[in-house]
Amino acid sequence: MKLTAQKRLAAEVLKVGTSRVWIDPDFQDEVSLAITKDDIRRLVDEGAIQKKQKRGVSRGRARHAMQQRRKGQRKGPGRKKGKATSKLSGKDRWIRKIRPIRRELKRLRDEGIISPGVYRNLYLKAKGNVFRNTAHLRTYISERNLEE
Repeated sequence: MKLTAQKRLAAEVLKVGTSRVWIDPDFQDEVSLAITKDDIRRLVDEGAIQKKQKRGVSRGRARHAMQQRRKGQRKGPGRKKGKATSKLSGKDRWIRKIRPIRRELKRLRDEGIISPGVYRNLYLKAKGNVFRNTAHLRTYISERNLEE
């Protein structure tokens, strides 16, 4: 039984596309006799014609992937883009930079290469982000003759 005309009318009445119109197989004879929009409205009220729910995109896979990431998985080198430090927070980059500089300063002071006063001065400079790395710190010290 061909119900394309009824399906088209129902789509207009329900304000959806024809693919979202569902016709109850038990009421097919009755639906085939409906030729006006009023007939279709009556059948909609009876439940012989209904509109199907919209098909969405399931979030199930996305939720699973998020759980895996919370566990620390799916974060390997193949996932990363950009330079080596792009995935680090600003704080982590700072920690990686400042710790070796402070370690070097402490070593220089303990070995008596620089005086405690110079150490304090350089420590505060390091805190103020003056030095790029330990090599830069050493050249700074040698250029200004700060060794004892």
